[in-house]
Amino acid sequence: MEYPGKTIFLVDDDIVNLSMGGDILSAHYNVFTANSGARLMKLLEEHTPDLILLDIAMPEMSGYDAIMLLKENEKTKYIPVIFLTAKSSGADELLGLSLGATDYIVKPFSPPLLLKRIEMHLLVESQKKELEAQKRELIKYNYNLQEMVEARTKTVNELQNAMMNTIADLIECRGVSTGDHIGRTQEYLRVLLYAIKDNPKYRTEAETWDTTLILQSAQLHDIGKIAISDSILNKPGKLTSEEYEVIKTHVSFGESVIDRIIGIVSEHAFLSQAKIMISTHHERWDGSGYPKGLYGNAIPLQGRLMAIVDVYDALISNRPYKRAYSHRDVVRVITEGKGIQFDPDIVDVFLCINETFEEITMISGARL
Repeated sequence: MEYPGKTIFLVDDDIVNLSMGGDILSAHYNVFTANSGARLMKLLEEHTPDLILLDIAMPEMSGYDAIMLLKENEKTKYIPVIFLTAKSSGADELLGLSLGATDYIVKPFSPPLLLKRIEMHLLVESQKKELEAQKRELIKYNYNLQEMVEARTKTVNELQNAMMNTIADLIECRGVSTGDHIGRTQEYLRVLLYAIKDNPKYRTEAETWDTTLILQSAQLHDIGKIAISDSILNKPGKLTSEEYEVIKTHVSFGESVIDRIIGIVSEHAFLSQAKIMISTHHERWDGSGYPKGLYGNAIPLQGRLMAIVDVYDALISNRPYKRAYSHRDVVRVITEGKGIQFDPDIVDVFLCINETFEEITMISGARL
């Protein structure tokens, strides 16, 4: 295999070697000759060869000196260099290779062997360039694929969020004077989530969460209320014990809705988080909550967080059965529930950031 159009530099201070080598190579390649290292450097200012044949024993600038200059220059460092030399010791060959030479040919050289060595190294360089081109194409393909995946993921997330917002709106429409309960609880939860990441007790677990996923799933915490009749859901007075038992069924109904969806789709991360929110935000720290009577750390952390933000918004807002509490009164109620209804450590975190909750309330006009 020959490589017509390839350019070879032949550098040797012996005019006979230059002439003979030039005649051999010119039948196959574009050949430039130089009788010194300095002339080689001058040639490189105007031409970039595909390979350099470089004599070692030259006056003023040896082949070793020349290759060191070549390897220091970004433009020439990757040009393959084959040393031509009368020296044949292993130490000389090792030195040449350690300086960056790709091969070592002892003079006087055999023309067929010289051509075959050149052909072999040009093939290697050609394959390297092909691999580099393929690598660049693969990187470009991967980048484009990543963009496609990100765009697709964004679309899915937007669709998922739109669906969750629509469902949340449907839930909101069932209640009278609940305002943007779901939107506010999301904002309260966002603040609380970032705050507990500074708490040593919860930092490790909270930092593993996908915050966006948690906040999206929180929108479904009351989805089961779709199954509760308006007469109970919007009753202006106190619920009877029977009515309260009906209200409690919104948790199990919400779980069953999520389970049915999980049975249909392949992606469960979002739905699994939603199910945790739905099933545990009415559990109490002392075990007196529902539906399972979980207590303490047996209640998932997501549920313990949701319990505080859900109660905060319920108390701070007008409801058919009560007037809105003041922020100070809500803080007092949550404080009194420390270690009884709520995780005491999360209550402590809440107390440090409760003013932010009040700001969210005022901006949203929850009491109106």
